[in-house]
Amino acid sequence: MDFAMLFHIGMRVADLDASMAELGRDTGVSWARPQHRMQAVWLPEVGQTELDLRFTYSAEGPVRLELLEGPPGSIWDGRLDPGPHHLGVWVDDVAAATEKLMAEGWRLEAASRPPEEGYGVFTYVRSPAGVLVEPVASVVRPAFERWWAGGDL
Repeated sequence: MDFAMLFHIGMRVADLDASMAELGRDTGVSWARPQHRMQAVWLPEVGQTELDLRFTYSAEGPVRLELLEGPPGSIWDGRLDPGPHHLGVWVDDVAAATEKLMAEGWRLEAASRPPEEGYGVFTYVRSPAGVLVEPVASVVRPAFERWWAGGDL
């Protein structure tokens, strides 16, 4: 994985709207249109499921802030432990990047699809030192760039 392809820092928040207002005011960033969806996610202890997720990214880059507001007890729940959560990196092959990291002792915490289906367009993998990284399929990059520029995701 090439960390020169780092493109976001994911942050869990308790209240997306309040966090956007506060960070926008205090850091001067503007935000892409917030998204609200039932996000497909595969979790090792649960299997394939959907979680209610609200999120946005800063419009400015090259490394953007991602704000995530998830349901209580979920991987995106920022009520008890808000703040920096993960580093997002573009990769050409999510499965290859994920499996390489796991071979080095990293632990798979989540994916958009089950491992037997190639993990989908993202995974969350945690290093032995505790750092959480999100390899994201570069094939979705054009859609994100349109969204950051004011279009639809």
